[in-house]
Amino acid sequence: MALAAAIILAAAGCGGSAHEGAKTVDPQAKVKLTWWTGQTADAQKILEGLAATFTRQHPNVTIDLSTGAPTADDLLQKLSAGFASGVYPDISYSYGSWASQLQESGKTLDLTEKVKDPAVKWAEFPASARTTATPNGQVIGFPALVDNLALLYNKSVFDARKVPYPTDEWTWDDFRAAAKRLTDPAEKIYGTAYPVSASEDTTWRFWPLLWQRGGTILSQDGTKPAFNSQAGVDALEFLRAMAVDDKSVYLDQTDERYAPLFADGRIGMIISGPWTLYDPLKLKKTDYGVALLPGTNGDHQTVSGPDLWTLLDNGDANRAHWSFELMKWLTSAEGDAQWNLRQGNLPLRASETSLPEYKKYIDEYPGADKLVANLANAKQARPTVSGYVELSRFVGEGIAKALQGAATPKQALDEAAAKSATALAGG
Repeated sequence: MALAAAIILAAAGCGGSAHEGAKTVDPQAKVKLTWWTGQTADAQKILEGLAATFTRQHPNVTIDLSTGAPTADDLLQKLSAGFASGVYPDISYSYGSWASQLQESGKTLDLTEKVKDPAVKWAEFPASARTTATPNGQVIGFPALVDNLALLYNKSVFDARKVPYPTDEWTWDDFRAAAKRLTDPAEKIYGTAYPVSASEDTTWRFWPLLWQRGGTILSQDGTKPAFNSQAGVDALEFLRAMAVDDKSVYLDQTDERYAPLFADGRIGMIISGPWTLYDPLKLKKTDYGVALLPGTNGDHQTVSGPDLWTLLDNGDANRAHWSFELMKWLTSAEGDAQWNLRQGNLPLRASETSLPEYKKYIDEYPGADKLVANLANAKQARPTVSGYVELSRFVGEGIAKALQGAATPKQALDEAAAKSATALAGG
């Protein structure tokens, strides 16, 4: 990621796009759009069908649709190389944590004024998604996916140990006590799990515990790390005590094992999101429930990780126009019902709850309505500043050390803060 960021910033110094196209919009002109989706095979098929629908409605538009890279994780590196060579798509899927890097490349379209059009209904998107799409005060794309973290519990594991199910009023102490009761070392059953790969999967699960205690990720001016405050140390000490002292936490080095183990009844509770409802829970027919995250003094704040459809400037007014129109259509309530709801993802817009597709979605994915309501508890967005990708890795490394007993929470967070300060300063 650091290499990709360096390439992006270098590309920013190369001036404008290598392309020369139409300077004014002609809505009837023939246009070919390139769209990198970053999707898996099943999701890609859905998008291919939606792209075909759009081009039937607009015969002058053709769309070259591809995944763009082997996985979504690889798209930033692919975009970086494209910026350097001058060959890149009109639209690309991107993680929200890349937003500042992409905006600072100088290759994104500025949609700030266009999204003010009432037809876009920009305010219908969750606040966290709008914030993520607006790095450095400039709108660079549309929300592609919204999610949040909640507490998922395996009812069979709770029933076997006669432990009451979690409630939306649970505190973190309630969570810890239940995890201890559910843990059975002889049977290799754990109360809960935590990924310790040092990826963003490790880091973003930590932010709600920090926020609920009154802590912040960055200083007020957004230039310095602040997560190593007493609030951060207390939050990490809580997790360390569960993992090291109670031994009630399955520590997943890969990020990939804990969800299937939860579905199979080897883990009682996980902090996860809507992506888990289909695979593995629906596929394995797991009897599960969903509750809000445990709270601190009544604060059940969670975190949302919005991803984006980023629109890129290829120096052609017609391509820019139709890229915007395509994303406006795809992310409309009706379009999103055929995209995100069809895959089991949360709806992008609150207005979708009145659609028949939403009722089908709720019936098909038990607990999804709780996750939709939980979007209201996503009161803060992850930073979109340049340097967050590196900060996330350093914090993830610190969390992994503390949960495996290799450092105290204060040592781990102070070390992460020192490294992050350099990254935030552009070092």
